Amino acid sequence: MDLGQRERDILALERRGFPGPGAKERAIREELGLAPVRYYQLLNALLDDPRALAADPVTVNRLRRVRESRRGER
Repeated sequence: MDLGQRERDILALERRGFPGPGAKERAIREELGLAPVRYYQLLNALLDDPRALAADPVTVNRLRRVRESRRGER
């Protein structure tokens, strides 16, 4: 079973770089039509989805490392 379009769009957004503060949140709202809080909830769930890992292992593994390092800081 493949990822849905929204899940693929979230991963694509995470592969991009953003020029300054607020640019990513603006892109989340404008391109995906999501509130940033909801976006990050969906992203976090997506990082635990084996389909996401199969679809984009580089991005998913990078984001998992970031998530784990932030959890370690708490």
